[in-house]
Amino acid sequence: MSNDVLVCGSVAFDTITLFEGHFKDHILAEHIKSLSVSFFVPTMRKEYGGCAGNIAYNLRMLGGNPVPVATVGKDAREYLQRMRDMGIDTRAIRVLPDAFTPQCHITTDLDGNQIAAFHPGAMMQSAENDISREKAVWAIVAPDSKDGMFTHAENLNKAGIPFIFDLGQAMPLFDKADLERMLGLANVLTVNDYEASVIEQRLEKSMAQIAGHLEAVVVTRGAEGSDLYHDGQQISIEAVKAEAVTDPTGCGDSHRAGLLYGLSLGWGWEDCCRLGSLMGAIKIASQGPQNHFLSREEISSRLMSAFGTALPAL
Repeated sequence: MSNDVLVCGSVAFDTITLFEGHFKDHILAEHIKSLSVSFFVPTMRKEYGGCAGNIAYNLRMLGGNPVPVATVGKDAREYLQRMRDMGIDTRAIRVLPDAFTPQCHITTDLDGNQIAAFHPGAMMQSAENDISREKAVWAIVAPDSKDGMFTHAENLNKAGIPFIFDLGQAMPLFDKADLERMLGLANVLTVNDYEASVIEQRLEKSMAQIAGHLEAVVVTRGAEGSDLYHDGQQISIEAVKAEAVTDPTGCGDSHRAGLLYGLSLGWGWEDCCRLGSLMGAIKIASQGPQNHFLSREEISSRLMSAFGTALPAL
């Protein structure tokens, strides 16, 4: 069987600017009905992002074979070339010549407050990206258009490819019936602690109860590590101490990549979660979702130091 990992989700650009002031000094409550403001932002950076892009980046860094499944626009040439230069197979990325790649424009002030605008662009047609003939050892359905997430989930389930359901930023789109439908297709659920509480409330079930119908549930808790629900047990996975806490953007995607790489190797769930914990710690020390890089040797050394496990030789 192919050791490819299908990574279904968004491939997007993030444009991040800094306003060297405070929004509260310019957005006045008494004038909110007629709001018209402009912020001077002398610094700007453009980041490669999107859940599928971020997961694929980390998986490839580990030595995995990610196949991102996404729909992008006419402006994605540079991003796609970057992926290919890294050795990422872009065969399942569909380019729409009449659309733009999804883009998030974020302005942050000196208090850390953010104003963001998201243009979904080509992502809105992700359900038309047919993966029914793809082969893979594992897959993930990460945040994307709702129709796209369900279409990919149904195709993966029909093909017998086990997959992780990663709710993430798509959480507002999924009501109780949607969650029940998706969890009926998925093999694994990954969420952060806030998402877990929302799902428990919507389904009126605990994570342990939800895990009883899945192979595993993984709940990440930031610096507190994660909880693994598997085989009727709840297991605490220790966090790896980060060298610096710089930017949490993309940490969840890095964690998912660690899980997927371990699963593609046939590792047990605890070791997969430990690798996920390490990958999250590596990411948070760097600004942006795809600017961190460690060699496999360095990652393996850190994994050995933290948990007594090493990556296999390629």
